[in-house]
Amino acid sequence: QVQLVESGGGLVQPGGSLRLSCAASGSIFSINAMGWYRQAPGKERESVALISSGGTTIYKNSVKGRFTISRDNTKNTMYLQMNSLKPEDTAVYYCTAAANISPYHFWGQGTQVTVSS
Repeated sequence: QVQLVESGGGLVQPGGSLRLSCAASGSIFSINAMGWYRQAPGKERESVALISSGGTTIYKNSVKGRFTISRDNTKNTMYLQMNSLKPEDTAVYYCTAAANISPYHFWGQGTQVTVSS
């Protein structure tokens, strides 16, 4: 079993910054890749950024140059640094992890990010 807990969401003005954190617990050594997804009202959940166990990263095109995904394996924590935030970044952001134990794909509860003046 893997548990994921997100934190760091909130209300920020356009152009502002937030850092999201995802703390993993349980069978943490079963975790391989991790990432961030987001879901805005009326839209499908979409991949924002992914990071492999080796540190390879993949970003959604619209966040490249603004968002940075990282992970600290010693703290069992993943981060998403979000800069130059835009209103269209408003969504619930979910932490996800791929692991070697059933169900193999785990999700956090989500944290709300609202970008508004």
